[in-house]
Amino acid sequence: MRYFVPMQMKRRAVVLGGALASGLGAFPALAQAVGRPVVVASANGLAATETAIARLKAGADTLDAVVAGVNLVEDDPEDMTVGYGGLPNEEGEVELDASVMHGPTSRAGAVASLKQIKNPSKVAKLVMERTDHVLLVGEGALRFAVAHGFAKQDLLTEKARTVWLRWKETMSDKDDWGPGLADPGEAAQAAMADWIIADRLTGTINCLAVDGRGDISGVTTTSGLAFKIPGRVGDSPLIGCGLFVDNAVGAAGSTGRGEECIKINGAHTIVEGMRRGLSPTDACLEALKRVAAHYSGDRRKLAQFNLHFYALAKSGAHGAASLWGTYGSKPKRSRYAVSDGDGSRLLDSAYLFEVPGR
Repeated sequence: MRYFVPMQMKRRAVVLGGALASGLGAFPALAQAVGRPVVVASANGLAATETAIARLKAGADTLDAVVAGVNLVEDDPEDMTVGYGGLPNEEGEVELDASVMHGPTSRAGAVASLKQIKNPSKVAKLVMERTDHVLLVGEGALRFAVAHGFAKQDLLTEKARTVWLRWKETMSDKDDWGPGLADPGEAAQAAMADWIIADRLTGTINCLAVDGRGDISGVTTTSGLAFKIPGRVGDSPLIGCGLFVDNAVGAAGSTGRGEECIKINGAHTIVEGMRRGLSPTDACLEALKRVAAHYSGDRRKLAQFNLHFYALAKSGAHGAASLWGTYGSKPKRSRYAVSDGDGSRLLDSAYLFEVPGR
């Protein structure tokens, strides 16, 4: 299968002659590629990486740093993919998922189908710190959050409610919903809603960090698939799928079609690829090939979704790859965010296929 790797990724990480010991055996270590500390995230996480890198430089723990970074996005009502203002399920309720993993202690925490709490990443971190569980869901997750002082609030903003109503009006010509029952507002707002509906938004933010000691942590947070069936859980809160960290090797995470990531345990698969000596980019591409293989490489079927993987090695080497180089009704290039010794920027992701249908 042919795939594209951007110019900035063509300098493959050099494999050292030595090997590091881990609980799962010896593996080659990736050579230092960029200065540490390093933070990477999905494209909507540039501000998150900037916040996290500043925290790391001030001496913060890697998990504290990445959670502080994604909190900026969770708190932002203009970002309709996570936290406050996230797009709701089919009944108009916002359900949030998140997971965290702390490399130095090999501990993890997660929440799924959490309502009325805008910072699920913080709650996931508390699950890790205050319980011997990994995943809390639904009403139990909400009660746990309230017990720890989180305030309940309505997470459905007017902007998100408008998009949801537009979806209700246009999803079928055989029900009682239709134009006139709810005014979507100005033409530009209606066009924005139609674009979101057409692409079935699956926005998420994944953020990974390594500090100067080589300690690694990660977080993934999301409002999930727009207009999902209530109770649907994607890959984001599932350790090994939407997030995985091995402090001896590196970390990986995902955004996009969660069901496809779950079926290959995407983040774990990528970290294991790096353990075998693959560069972060090549490990992401290998995982995407497994997804494509489920469809026998049929691009017409694969065109129904996109999936993005992000990876960060203990050395500081990083990379990302997407199923499609450009995707959506308003196609834009697949990219990811990086903050390191060279500053903060967006970089092009590698990809398997250029444009759906070709």
